Amino acid sequence: MPVPSFLSEASTILFVDDEAQTCKWFADTFAQEFTIRTAENVEAALTQLNAYSDEIAVLMTDYRMPGRTGLDLLKIMKRDFKSVLCILTTGYAATEVAIEAVNEGQVFKILQKPLDYQQTKLALREALAVHSARAREKALHDNRAQATRETLAFLAHELNTPLTVVRGYMTALEDWYQESACDPQKPDLVCFSQPRPGAVLAALRASERSALYCQSLVSTFVQSARDAYPGGVTQSVSASALVNTLLEEYPFEGDERNWISCDVSADFLLPGQRDLFYLVLCTLTKNALFALQGSINPSLKILLGYDVQAEHTRQPWIRFVDNGPGIQPEVLAKLTREPITTHAESGGNGMGLIFCRRLMLSLGGGIEVASEPGYGATVTLRFQSL
Repeated sequence: MPVPSFLSEASTILFVDDEAQTCKWFADTFAQEFTIRTAENVEAALTQLNAYSDEIAVLMTDYRMPGRTGLDLLKIMKRDFKSVLCILTTGYAATEVAIEAVNEGQVFKILQKPLDYQQTKLALREALAVHSARAREKALHDNRAQATRETLAFLAHELNTPLTVVRGYMTALEDWYQESACDPQKPDLVCFSQPRPGAVLAALRASERSALYCQSLVSTFVQSARDAYPGGVTQSVSASALVNTLLEEYPFEGDERNWISCDVSADFLLPGQRDLFYLVLCTLTKNALFALQGSINPSLKILLGYDVQAEHTRQPWIRFVDNGPGIQPEVLAKLTREPITTHAESGGNGMGLIFCRRLMLSLGGGIEVASEPGYGATVTLRFQSL
């Protein structure tokens, strides 16, 4: 996952000492290798920290200063600037001072004055390396947490449609039930007044398909959550196999399955994250089927192939092509970047394509949506070149 730049680029060292000459010496001595800022008291240091908090990675402060001491500053750092590593410099290396500094300020290192050039340089390098590693770990953790939150929101939205279908059919079955028409001599038999032949059986089968689809989505999320943790083993699968799973498990209504055709001109392995890709395919299928409602001779083609690029590399893709009404230009421009939807009245919230885009980008691919009003829409999932 990409690391936010503000975390990876924080590399400035803030040096705090009440002697102006010492600050000048430190800046001149170490400026060739490090980015240095200086302050001559705690107040000046806090001003720098508040102004450049995204840049400062290491604080090196003197212990003994007029007014508030270096320990006072370290306590503030512990409370307000937890990501910054702190180094304490002191000419008064009493044991109690060192203990208090470690306990109160979470000091990374303690250096004794006068500062030794080589020792100080190595301490700064080590502090920057530790800060960078911690920043990267935090960024990965934050990205995982964000991805989990987004997937949960997406999952909740995706479950809403099939569960609504189940509830609708159960309500219909309740309305069709005719208790008064049942034979009291045969208490094990129940009677329904069907609006048309086969309606009860169709309702039960549609409810079952929707329930199975919900189970599939939940199981997909659980597996993707396991894979997200370090050491998790991601499931690799071919693109054609995943499309076949989609066509077998998706809860199609009526003759929707007959609208879909699949053409595999080239197959390829998906780059891990099998379950998250399955959610993407479900989203694109649902969107296309909704767009095709009411169309004459509705058609959704799922195509698999690749483009030949320079140096004989190939970029695989999965493409969804429908012959629906198309997408208006003002909606198309925002579709994968903002929560915009063309079917809010049926519960759409526009987050599906945003989720798809985030996932594809996180894996080095992308998503493209092309459409002209009246001429259908084409959604292409592009993967890293082979």
